[in-house]
Amino acid sequence: MAQAIVGRRYRRRVLVNRLMLVLTVLATVISLVPLVLILVYVAEQGIGSLSIDFLTHTFRPISFGTTSTGGGVLHAIVGTVIITGFALLLAVPIGIMAGVYLSEYPGNAASTAIRFCVDVLSAMPSIVVGVTAYVLIVQRVKSFSGFAGSVALVVLMVPIITRTTEEILRLVPQTSREAAIALGAPKWRTTLTIVLPMALSGIATGVLLAFARAAGETAPLLVTVLGNNNLTYDLFGPMQALPLLAYRYTEQPYTVLNQQAWGAAFLLVVIVLGINILVRIVTRPRSHR
Repeated sequence: MAQAIVGRRYRRRVLVNRLMLVLTVLATVISLVPLVLILVYVAEQGIGSLSIDFLTHTFRPISFGTTSTGGGVLHAIVGTVIITGFALLLAVPIGIMAGVYLSEYPGNAASTAIRFCVDVLSAMPSIVVGVTAYVLIVQRVKSFSGFAGSVALVVLMVPIITRTTEEILRLVPQTSREAAIALGAPKWRTTLTIVLPMALSGIATGVLLAFARAAGETAPLLVTVLGNNNLTYDLFGPMQALPLLAYRYTEQPYTVLNQQAWGAAFLLVVIVLGINILVRIVTRPRSHR
């Protein structure tokens, strides 16, 4: 009798385990369906626009009844690199130093306030950040600029870098810090020469994720950068960017520009996807022989 009861319980546990496994796999598939559909649709619409001219030429004026290709998106690619790169230069030291402070000096009122502010910023709508940059920079200097867009992107990037740095530094063994202190190293030197190098790959992950987030942002650029059909390297003037171009070209009555919008969208997807793959490669476990 006891063996029969045990057998029924075992079969029930096996059945429940298999059922939960099926539900987990089903939930995973359902969550992947939107991603796959978006990637496939964007690829179908945009991959046909990719060409040497598309990547190496700037905008060309077109009109109804002409066979002009509308040029390319080189100016948008350059603008994206400049705006996002400058934002990265500002955000990386701020985010890393804030993450170091939160990790190495916890438990005080200042760290609690900083952590709260970082959490609020991480959930801040990007359009609100863009409007704030517009009021504080664009309206004061009376000019749209890539610099204003970079500042807006910095606000979006810093929380990602800060929280990633904090969590990664907490994973560094406390014994490493104690060993350095036992040898007479001050706390700042221990952090700089021991803790940060051990967490470098994790910090790089946060930086790359922040870059991917900023590269695909459109809302802050709409109210700060304005856009520019010419190739320019002037960070303090209107510039073009891939997400802004993709948005603006969808409103145009020309089919050629609509196709370029899909091409720019596909290029953005490739960039973001490539950065995420790079993050996985950087952070993958390495076997030591």
